Amino acid sequence: MNTPPMTRILFATDFSDGATSAQDYAVYLASHWGATLEVLHVIEVPPWLSAETEALAAVAQTRAAAARQLEQVRDDLARNGISAKVRLVLGNPTEHICLAAKVQGVELVAMGAQGLNTSLYGLIGSTVERVVKEGPCPVLVVPGLREQAGQPAAGRQVQIRHILAPLDFSSPSLDAVEYAIQLAKGIGATLTLMHVLEPVGYDLDCGLGLIEEEARKRDYWNRQLMELKEVITSFGLPADLEISVGLPSDTILACALRHHADLIVMGAHGRRGVSVERFGSVADAVLRRATCPVVTVKTPKFSSGYRRVLPETLGLSDITRAEDRIL
Repeated sequence: MNTPPMTRILFATDFSDGATSAQDYAVYLASHWGATLEVLHVIEVPPWLSAETEALAAVAQTRAAAARQLEQVRDDLARNGISAKVRLVLGNPTEHICLAAKVQGVELVAMGAQGLNTSLYGLIGSTVERVVKEGPCPVLVVPGLREQAGQPAAGRQVQIRHILAPLDFSSPSLDAVEYAIQLAKGIGATLTLMHVLEPVGYDLDCGLGLIEEEARKRDYWNRQLMELKEVITSFGLPADLEISVGLPSDTILACALRHHADLIVMGAHGRRGVSVERFGSVADAVLRRATCPVVTVKTPKFSSGYRRVLPETLGLSDITRAEDRIL
C-alpha cells in the first residue's frame, strides 16, 4: 500500500481555546509527515459595516491585534519544529477557509469545534458546520477537551493511538475508511471498523422468524467487516471490528468511549444522504456530541498514484440484494 504523506494542513484559528486544541492536533499530524502548516485567521467584517472613520479605525485596530497573535502562533509552531505560513484576511470565514483549502491544495483543514464570535449550533460553531459541508477536503474538528486528573486540557500531550471508523458500506463511508487507513498507517495507530444495525421494533406477533432473520443479517454484515479487516491487516495495520445494534450516532459515540478512541473518522454523509440544511444526519449528530476529535470526509485527498486498499464502492443495489438474500 502506498501511503502518500500529508504535505499541507490548513489550520483555521480565531485564537479561542478550541482553536488552541486544534492547533495541538495540527502540529501532531504535521510532525509525522513533515507537512507544511498553513495558518489562516479571518476577521469577519459585517456587510453592514459603514465606511465611517470610526468603523475603519476599529477594523484597523482589530487587524493589528490579530497580526500580533498570528506572529505568536508562528513562533509557537517554530519552537515545535513546524514550518508554518500565516495569513490574515478580512471577509466571510467560511468562504475564505474553503477557498484557501482549494487554492493551496491542502489535504486537511483543522478547526476548533467552538470559536469566539459565532452562534453555536448545538456544540459546534456555525463556521465549522459550513466548512464541513462545503469544504473541498476532509475536516478535523477538535472539541473542547475536558480536564483529566486535574491537568488542564491545554497541557495535555496529544496522541492518536486508536481510530474509530464507522461505516455503512456506502461509497462515502468506504472513502472515509480508506482515509482512516492512511492516517492510522502514517501515525502508527490501531483501527476499529464499526457497523451499526438499527434496531427493529418487535410486537407480540413477530415470532422467532423475524428474530432469526435479524441474526442472519448481523452475521452477514459481520462477515463483510471481517473481509475488510483481513484486507487491512494484510498490509500490517492492526485492526479490529465491532457490529452493534442501536441508533447510529448514539452507538458510534458509545463505541468511541468504550474503546477509548482518540479520533473518529467518518463520511460526511452516508446511505441516509444529506439533509437540505445540514450535512449527513449521523455525522452531524456525532460531530455535535463527540468528546474526541472527529475527521469528516466528504472528498478524500488521494494522490494520482495511490493504490486503494478497499473497493471504491458497494452500490446501494448490491446492499439491497445482499439484505434480500438474508431476509
